[in-house]
Order: sequence, then C-alpha cells, then structure tokens
Amino acid sequence: MKEPLVLAFDMGTQSIRALLINPQGEILCKAQKAFEPPYFSARPGWAEQKPALYWESLAQTSLELKAKARDLWGGIIAVTCATIRDTCVCLDENNEPVRDAIVWLDDRMTDTKDMPPLSAPMQALLRLARLSELVDLQRKKSHCNWIAAHQPEIWRKTKTFAMISTWLNYKFTGNLVDSYAGMIGHLPYDNKNRAWMKPNDMRKMVFVIDDSQLCALTAPGSVLGEISAAASEQTGIPRGLPLIATGSDKGCETLGVSCLSEETAALSFGTTATVQVSTKRYFEPTPNMPAYTAIVPGYYNPEIQIYRGYWLLSWFKKEFAAKESVQAESLGVSAEQLLDERLKEIRPGCDGLILQPYFTPAPAMLHAKGVVVGFSDSHTRIHLYRAIIEGLNFALMQGLDALQTRGKLKVSKLFVAGGGSKSDEVCRITASQFGLPVYRTQTYEACGIGGALTAFTAKGIFASYEEGLRRMVHVKDEFLPDPAVHQLYRELYERIFLKLFGKLSPLYQEIDAIIRR
Repeated sequence: MKEPLVLAFDMGTQSIRALLINPQGEILCKAQKAFEPPYFSARPGWAEQKPALYWESLAQTSLELKAKARDLWGGIIAVTCATIRDTCVCLDENNEPVRDAIVWLDDRMTDTKDMPPLSAPMQALLRLARLSELVDLQRKKSHCNWIAAHQPEIWRKTKTFAMISTWLNYKFTGNLVDSYAGMIGHLPYDNKNRAWMKPNDMRKMVFVIDDSQLCALTAPGSVLGEISAAASEQTGIPRGLPLIATGSDKGCETLGVSCLSEETAALSFGTTATVQVSTKRYFEPTPNMPAYTAIVPGYYNPEIQIYRGYWLLSWFKKEFAAKESVQAESLGVSAEQLLDERLKEIRPGCDGLILQPYFTPAPAMLHAKGVVVGFSDSHTRIHLYRAIIEGLNFALMQGLDALQTRGKLKVSKLFVAGGGSKSDEVCRITASQFGLPVYRTQTYEACGIGGALTAFTAKGIFASYEEGLRRMVHVKDEFLPDPAVHQLYRELYERIFLKLFGKLSPLYQEIDAIIRR
C-alpha cells in the first residue's frame, strides 16, 4: 500500500501553496503560485481581488504538483484548504460571485447615515454600556454594510454572503458549507458558542446580513464533501476524495507548530503578524474582541494581530533595496537572505531608531499610523530594516502581555512560523526581545502541517490531535535569549515603545481631520 498522504492547500494574501504531506510531517512535494497582483485598489485604501483568480491559481498549483509528484498522487487520502481570513464574497442563487472579493486589507468605511438607523432605545442602551463608539466602528467597517449601502443592486442579488473559503469549498465539492473555525471576519458569528448568532443576540445589529444569507457550518475534521467531477478535471485531484474541514490559515498554523497549551504561544511572521495562544478557557484578548474558535474541539485561539506584519519587509525591499534585489538575482538567492545577513551589522536597538508598525491600524487603535522616531545622521537604510523587525516584535510583545494579563496565563515558550521565520537572525532577535526561548519546527509551512494533521486525525491515522502533534511536529531549531540584550530591549519597550501611541494619538487624529475633510 502507498503511504497515506494529505494534499493541503494554503491560500495566503500573496500566493497559494499546494503541499503533499505524510503522517511524519514531511512535505514530500510543493508547488506555489503568486497572485499577480495580490489585490487591486480602485480607490485608496481599497483592496479587492477576482474570486476566479483564487480558484484558477489553486487549480494550477494542484496540476503543477501532480506533474511533479505523479508517483505519489495515488496515496492521497484527503484534501484540506485553509485560507486568509475576513475576505468576503457575494454569491448569487447559483453560488457564483456577483462582485470582486473584498480582501482583509481593505479599510473602506460606510457612513452610518447610509445604514438603517438603530432604534432610540438601542442607542440609549449602547451609551449606557459605553459601547456606542465600538458598535459604530464595527458597523462602518463591516463590508456587507458598505455593499448594501453603495451597491444595492449587488446586495439584492446576494443570496449568500460568505468568506472566500466557503466559495472554494463549493468549487471543490458543490456544497456551500464551511468550518466554524474559519468564520473569522465581519460576520454574525458567535465564537464562544461556535455558531451563528441567535436572533436575540444584540451583536447582530452590526450587520445587515439576513440569516438566510449565511452558509451551513460544520466542525473541523468533518467531511465538507467529496471532490466533484468538475473540480477533479480542473485540479487533477482524484474524484471522490474527501475535503476535510480545518480552520483559518492562522488557526492551522498555530496547531501546526504544536501550540496546544497555555504555556506556549505561536508567533506568525506572515503578511500579517500575530501572536496567538490555545486555551480551553474563553476570554477576550482585548475588550469586546472575541477569542477565535480553534480547530481542536473545546479550544479557543485568543489573538493579537498586527495588520501589516512582514509585508513591511516586502515594502522595504521594493522601496529601499533595489541593490540587494539585483544582486540576489545574479546570485540565485532571495533579497531577504542578503538583507538578513546585513542585520548583523546593526546593534540591538538600532542605535535609538524605533518603529511603530501600525501602517494599517487595528480597531482598538483606529487612528494609529506607522511612525519612526530617533533618526540621526548615523542611521542607514539597514537600520530601518532592522527597526521594522524590532518594531513588529515590540508590538507583538505588547500583544502577548495583553493575552497573559487578560487570560491569567504565563507563556514560557514561543513557536514561530510564516515566511519571516526562515531567517535565523530574525529568530535570534525575537528571542532576545521577548526574553523567551524561540522554537522553529521542521518547516515554516506550519499552516499546511496543521491542515494535514486535522485530516489525518479525521481519517483515523491518529487517535487524537495530541498523537498527531507528537508524530508530525518536530522542533528543528532553538534560539535562546541573550539576557543583556533582552534588558536593553525591555527598557526600550517599557520606557519608549509603550508610550508612543498615547503621546502621538492626538496628532494622528489631527492628521486624519486635516486630510479627510
């Protein structure tokens, strides 16, 4: 018999990857296709993508993988697909998109005057509970509300308002169904109870979505359906294979690096940077922000997110690293590899240069902006490159502090994943900034490992998720903090970084008032 394999798809913001993974956690073959462009912007701040591009790119990577691994193809026992979060599509009565997908990076807002008004008693209740501003913000940021207000003809055609993962599941199987662990976005989903919000749930007033416009939900590990004849023809995947429900890309990643206890935290160094923990106790990572439903039954994933994470390094490379890009092409390496070597030239703390990485602000810091303070004539562009990495880590440290305080837990180990984790120097810097050991598993493709682990468990290859973690996830590298360097970082963090937002916030609001009037 052939070794059982899982075909795991990981759809990120900038590319999609197809991975063949065995029960030992080995990636036997891989194909990847970049989205060109990752998104387009009809107006400043908008971010949209053609839904068909996601499916066509998935099909192409699958066919490429099949061509590379034809001898292994017969061993596939299941398929999984994890996607980016909060990326929505409007589907008509035939489950076809009626407009472009709105990507999670989109920051358009709907004016409340363009939405159905809240009743006077409800407004009074929100003022009493001091939730008026938060509810107003969420109503403005929910893309369903924008579509209903500005594209009413589109909204009238929208039979189902769904995440991109839901539509891809339909393209695979013909079933419009999704995992409840993937419902991370502006939807009336109750994370704590793992279900759509009930009719009497006050939080539903944020959204104009009717219950009839929501897809069916199922538990992670369930069979979403079988690969259809049409999907088989387009992707090369054998017809009839089960598509197994998993969760979001970050949820799969946290599982894929073995974070299943309150003593460990997962750091994701992807397009967006996150710090996430796994716990059986439900608690809000910040006030009125839900802990996400985890893939493993009975668990939640409280998380703090930095919207523009290691995208900032791509931005730096594009704007400031033409020299390294040209040199890397001639050497047959990546520009990031050359830049990472130069990180060693800069002392910890970047000689006083500190970056606040809020290029895209979070709901709790609505007016925040990207800021660099401490420039002098001794600073170079490589100082800025290192300051980006340190600034992201400072923001993640603040996030971990919030998780530990609100969850009354104590993290002693950090596990890293995502493209940024490939760099040894980034991992060393991270260990010393947090003052905690950092562990890197056998692959930075942790999302695929988490998806495959879920499928193997569902198919009975593993008796439990815990057994799957023991067999599939292996620590490859350990990075220990330098105590003296950590002390320096701690002082910069407590005495400077934590104070920046509060001191600059009034100026951010003034900027917005001037620019947007």
